[in-house]
Amino acid sequence: MNAVKLTRHGEAALLTLDRQDALNALSFEIVQALSRAFDEVAHSDARVLIVTGAGDKAFCAGADIKELRHGELPRHKRSLHTGQGVMMQLERLPVPSIALVNGYAFGGGLELALACTFRLATPNAQLGVPEIKLGMIPGYGGTQRLPRLIGEARALELVLTGRAVKAEEAERIGLVHRVVTGDPLAEALAFAQTFTRYSLPVLAYAREAVQRALDNPLHEGLKVEANLGTLAYGTADAQEGLAAFEAKRKPQFRDA
Repeated sequence: MNAVKLTRHGEAALLTLDRQDALNALSFEIVQALSRAFDEVAHSDARVLIVTGAGDKAFCAGADIKELRHGELPRHKRSLHTGQGVMMQLERLPVPSIALVNGYAFGGGLELALACTFRLATPNAQLGVPEIKLGMIPGYGGTQRLPRLIGEARALELVLTGRAVKAEEAERIGLVHRVVTGDPLAEALAFAQTFTRYSLPVLAYAREAVQRALDNPLHEGLKVEANLGTLAYGTADAQEGLAAFEAKRKPQFRDA
């Protein structure tokens, strides 16, 4: 059975982890399948990617512990580099992404969600990085993205205690953008429509500017903003947007 399913819902690509007997855990094979799916999305005409888990118990419960049980150090390090690369591939997709966290998002599952542009959670969601309980630490980017998202103090607490947070607390601390209480996929698609109507190239410039703000001092970040702002201004979509504003009509962006 294919554990990584890629389907379309209009302009949205939907990636579903479907390994419900293992709470949609990430095996090495599934990590490679994710990479192929992300590449397929990057070369498609989708305007957004939604990532979720099959069933209502788990988004993704993390790594496949059985595969970790008898590994060797060099192989383990290679697997960490591979996983980090796949998460970076997701983060750098040319289109925004939304993690629809339905149930458990632990370890590598939370790291998968952290690599998405946005995170929505169902009321039964639980999120955490419990690796410390196994004598390990997060290895797919969790120690790096988590403090960037919720701050060092909160990230240290979650990483060093392995504590999971429920949906309401996750929203309060900024780990997820919002809790969805209706039909999860319908709400994710509706959320996507709040930005997919805009120019994809300009959305990409805006995402890059914000992401790079965390890696640069302010004076360098301002240079990045000016450079990317100039690139955005040079697009045909920017000229259309300005013309539409002046004419008091809706712009017709063409991703150019």
